[in-house]
This record gives sequence, structure tokens and C-alpha cells, in this order.
Amino acid sequence: MKPIYSTFIFILFSITFYSCDKAKAEKKEESSNVVANTENKTGKAHANQEALLSPQQFEALNIKADTLAKRSMTFYVEANGQLEVPPQNEATVTTSMGANVVAIEVIEGDEIKKEQLLGYISHPDIIKLQTDYLNAYNNGIFLEKEYRRQKKLFEGGVGSGMNYQKAEAQYKASRGLIDGLKAQLRLINLNPSKVQAGTIFQRAAIFSPIEGFVQKVKVRIGQYVEPQTDLFEIVDTDHIHADLMIYEKDVHRVMKGQSVSFSVQSVPGMELNAKIISVGKTFEEANKAVHVHAEITNKQEGLIPGMYVEGKIATSGEENIALPEDALVEENGKLYAFSVKKEGDKWSFVPREVIRGAQEGKWISVNFVDPPKQGMKFAYNNAYYLMAEMKKGDAEHSH
Repeated sequence: MKPIYSTFIFILFSITFYSCDKAKAEKKEESSNVVANTENKTGKAHANQEALLSPQQFEALNIKADTLAKRSMTFYVEANGQLEVPPQNEATVTTSMGANVVAIEVIEGDEIKKEQLLGYISHPDIIKLQTDYLNAYNNGIFLEKEYRRQKKLFEGGVGSGMNYQKAEAQYKASRGLIDGLKAQLRLINLNPSKVQAGTIFQRAAIFSPIEGFVQKVKVRIGQYVEPQTDLFEIVDTDHIHADLMIYEKDVHRVMKGQSVSFSVQSVPGMELNAKIISVGKTFEEANKAVHVHAEITNKQEGLIPGMYVEGKIATSGEENIALPEDALVEENGKLYAFSVKKEGDKWSFVPREVIRGAQEGKWISVNFVDPPKQGMKFAYNNAYYLMAEMKKGDAEHSH
């Protein structure tokens, strides 16, 4: 019985020892899996999450590695609007009297000088105004003489004060009437001196108050126009500028003197430049936007007020971590930069996800999804090649 009992004890001990070893092995394997998963989530070095380069490859690719640094990046504010001219550089030509248009001397698009003839108007009221002025002028000569005669008599003590005062009142009223009619003649561009000399004009000329281009001819020959009816629109495009709209969220970034780049459909493929000359101080109620006026520095032919403008305003620079374009690569809709570390005689490159910020030239500001450790180095070029090398390593590892 004793040998059988000893054999039973030995078998039981062996089974217990095997079970303990198996449990320890399973626990160790589970622990390894947790570590591996943790490493995958945190983006730490892993066989299929890094690119390994030999010293020869590193040198052949001329890899540039350095720590992260901040750069002063210029940010842009998107702005839309239209081309405009200042109020003093556009004019609507009207007439102060109702009359018929009898001649038009320009067409739309004509370049004109200040006080250049635009057309003529005619009406019996224009002739009546001239005859009224001529009668008032001649009557004024008589009343002036009578006033001087009564004044002389009064001062000599042989004329009554009443006659003198009456003559004086009539003369001054005459002068007021003459001056008023003279002003009306000048408003329709008739020369009072020629009228008082006996010349009666059949028509009155319409002149341009500014130089520029004829934007619109709004009348036809024979048309009767009421006083203050728009006849012509003149615009001086030498002073054309961009009128942009800036929304409330961006107003604090925009200020006088900043540079603007924009484009218009009439000049395809060309970028126009401007500088902000004024920023509005009130909001448009409808869209909570502020008007910004920018003077164009490289004007081109064909710029017309009202043309739609799409542009961007370069705001003041801000300090941000930035990497060159060549240091970033997009993969599966995400953007990556590669950290660099030497492992033995090889160089290890690990992808680190970043979020793209503003771009200035070839530099792009970035924010890291997982902030890197202080002093960590990054590849400043060949990110596309490094991603390809890493994917090649993934394929080899899967086999």
C-alpha cells in the first residue's frame, strides 16, 4: 500500500505544479497584451509604428532633425465685399429746372475731364428765366439812378425823407431779385453777362462736375426731366478701393495699415493687393459686420465699382510651434509629424498626430494631439518617405 500512496501523492503534486505554471503563463501573456495595447494607444515605439533607417539611409536622405521651435506666424481673416469709390469721386448729374433733353454728347464708358460737356436741355422756362433776368437787370439800372437822385435831394434838404426811403427800398429789392435770377442762370450753366448784354440762349449745357468715366447715361433725347432727375452718373476709378465686410468675431484682429490680398472676376488669375485705410466703428444690423476700406496698391484696368471681391487680411503675427510642409504627411485623413531618436546604430522615426493651424509660406503651425516631451527631436523633412518606409515595415512585419 505504501508505494501506491506515494505514487498518488507525486501525481497530485505534479498536477498542482502544472496548473500554477499555466496560470502564471496566462497572466503574463495577458499583462503583455495590456502593455502592447497601451503602447499602441499612446503612440510609443512599436514594431509596426515606426520607421527604422540605417545610418547610410539617414545620410542619403539628408534628414534634418531638430527640437520644436516657435515662429511668428501671420494669420489671415477672410473678407468679402465689393469695389467702391469714395463719395467725393463719384457724381450724379442733374438739372435744377424741368426741361427736355435735346442733345447727348457722351456714351457710357467715355473718359471725360472735369467741366466737359455732357449734353443740352431746352424748355420755354429757360428762355423765360433769361428774359426775367434781362428785365430785372434793366429795371435795376433805372431804380439805382432814382435811388441816387432821391438820396442827393434828401441830403441837400430839398427832398422828402419818404421819397428817399421808398427809392432805397425799391433799389435794394431790385438788387435781390437780380442776384437771385443770376444765381438761377448759373445753376443751368448760362452766363448772366451775356444775357444782360441781350443774348438769349435756346438751350442750356450740362457739364461734368468731376473727371472720370461715364458710368451711366440715364436719359434719352426728347425726354422731359423733372428738376433733380438723374441724367448721368460719373465715377473716378483712379480712387477705386475695396470695401470689405468683417464679421464680429474677427473685428479685434483687424486694424488700419494691415495688408489685404484679394481677387475679382474681371482680372482672373491675378492677385491684387491693398492696404487698410479705415475700419468702421458701427455694425451692420443685418449680419453684425463692420465695413473695412482698403486702398488698392496695384490697380489694374477694368476695375469697376460694384465688382464682387474675395480677399483675406493679414493680421499681426503670433508665436506658434511650426514645422515645414515637408515635415508633415497626411494619412487616412490625419496629419502626422515624425519624432526622431537614435536606437543603437539605427534611427527610429515615430509618427505623432498633429492638428494643422495657419500657414505662412512653407511653414505650418501645428498643435500636437499628445504633447511631446521637452527636448524631443522631430524630422524637418522627408515625412512622405518616412511614412512610406513605415508602411513597408508594417507589411514585412505582418508576413
